[in-house]
Amino acid sequence: MTTIQDRPLPGLLPGLSVAYGRPHRDGAVLDLFTSWARRTPNAPALIDGGLTLSYAELDRLADGIAGQLAGRVRPGDLVGLCLDHSAALVAATLAVARLGAVHLPLGPRPGERRLRAVAEQLRPACLIGDPALLPPAHRDGRHHPVTAPGATGIVAAFAGESDGAEAVRAPRGTQYTVLTSGSTGLPKAVAVGQTALGALLTWYRELTGLGPGDRHSLLIGVAFDPHLMELWAGLTSGAALCVAPEAVRWDPVALTDWWRTAGITVGVLPTPLAEPVLDRPWPADLPLRHLTVGGDRLRRTPGPDVTATVHNAYGPAEATVTTTVHSMVPGAGHGTGAPPIGRPVPGAIVLVTDENGRALPRGEAGELRIGGQGLAIGYLDEGLTAERFVSAPDDLEGTDRVYRTGDRVLMRADGVLEFLGRLDDQVKVSGVRIEPAEVEAALERDPRVRRAAVVARPAQVGGAQLIAFAQPVTGGTPVDGAELLAAVRPWLPEQAVPSALRLVDGFPLDANGKIDRAALLKAEEAEAQQGAARPAGAGADAAATPTERTLLRICAGLLGRTDLGPSDNFLDAGGTSVTAARLLAALEEEFEVRLRAPSLLRQPDLRAVARLVDERRPGAVTD
Repeated sequence: MTTIQDRPLPGLLPGLSVAYGRPHRDGAVLDLFTSWARRTPNAPALIDGGLTLSYAELDRLADGIAGQLAGRVRPGDLVGLCLDHSAALVAATLAVARLGAVHLPLGPRPGERRLRAVAEQLRPACLIGDPALLPPAHRDGRHHPVTAPGATGIVAAFAGESDGAEAVRAPRGTQYTVLTSGSTGLPKAVAVGQTALGALLTWYRELTGLGPGDRHSLLIGVAFDPHLMELWAGLTSGAALCVAPEAVRWDPVALTDWWRTAGITVGVLPTPLAEPVLDRPWPADLPLRHLTVGGDRLRRTPGPDVTATVHNAYGPAEATVTTTVHSMVPGAGHGTGAPPIGRPVPGAIVLVTDENGRALPRGEAGELRIGGQGLAIGYLDEGLTAERFVSAPDDLEGTDRVYRTGDRVLMRADGVLEFLGRLDDQVKVSGVRIEPAEVEAALERDPRVRRAAVVARPAQVGGAQLIAFAQPVTGGTPVDGAELLAAVRPWLPEQAVPSALRLVDGFPLDANGKIDRAALLKAEEAEAQQGAARPAGAGADAAATPTERTLLRICAGLLGRTDLGPSDNFLDAGGTSVTAARLLAALEEEFEVRLRAPSLLRQPDLRAVARLVDERRPGAVTD
């Protein structure tokens, strides 16, 4: 198949860092699903373990949910889905689209307080999920049961209207809204139009050849915008969506085993999970033809044994999931190190600018700005929209506005973009954009905290880790870092919870009177180096066995914690799905022991993990 890199790209301006994707083709979204339901009613549309729904069955299920919402959900209303990957999630997504409402994917565990803040800020007309997890306004309002295979206790909840506040309505033409991290401490809601999503899906189907007979994974976290691409790509192509079991999102080996047994032919992975997969020998006889990777900087190219075409995709939520792509076909030499982020997809316009918005010569680094068909309508806040979606340069054809990404890139002489990093404080953690200010605001909501600062440092295994510094209120209730971390979790998505929290008496200031985050990080690194000279967990809770000491050393590197002891719990110490996957890989390399994610996560502390490793080691003697 010819990829976008092989096709001539019109509109490349010689000498300047401006590039145009080839002309895009519009594509329907909901109508394409309906068309497949009529043309291939018995073809599988959704496979979730032992459950298979045909296109006709999924169509009827979506109609039933739409009927339950009709009359209470109007076109333009926000409908939040607090659901995990399931038949209920897919059917509810279709139902919301049929009503002309706007899909707001929140996921099953958005954080209690964060969800409450979102509900108060956006006032969604309806939230669908477990009523026990919903914010008070919706928990105490009217409920309608949502019936779907495998779903129990799910309701469509409508907020009470006693306070008189009006719901936020999305602009005309909005297909979905996703939340991104905001510097004000509250997430920003991005409104993406139907035409932008349709054009993206048309390109993606052409890129991968996705069609009837294919099986596409449904794996990306529900609140992460690539989830919308994989979900709608399957539904609009006649292919089957296959729900990934929870364990495969933590474990590269379990993931590739599932690809084989489920017959996955096309898939999407977040970069932090893709890299461990590409680091391992590629399993033989995988049916996977195309693998799209995105969400963070990919630091390696696929090896010669990889039999799938790997697409390194880049794109902010404000430009509808994917703006540029670099495709790496099997059997070709792709060099070493980080691959580029490629050229613009159809309909996209990219330019590299100086601080005044002027296009730079090729070969000079600057800020990436994006225009064209894929731009979002904007934020559900006019002020934020005006700040980030700005007028295009006068001599730029094909778009009247561009989105300032805040990403630092370089356009090579051949028009290919290389990603260099961020220009501002925003960081990527496990593939998700995080504003440190949002984490700081969540910490400062605690009455025991006077002021907080959050800095990012490179993780030893790649990516970034967040380190929080909190200044307690003078004379207030005594507090420790573990308590504050536990208190802040409900306010934040998993990736935004700091790996460590340090209590400080005050903050160093720079020449402008602002917190000197570089000085904080330098002091933290010095402390970490001192800690590295001591055995991890030294003291009263010192490791008792060689396996415990090795495990603590590995966890210290993964979590940036030199204070861990055997009685610490991996998740409570800052572990995430990504670091758990890397821990499993490290244990296999160190001890030749293959643990599954559920076995790891069921253990109460690291001592129990070490004991499990010893029991599974080759030649271990069991009672």
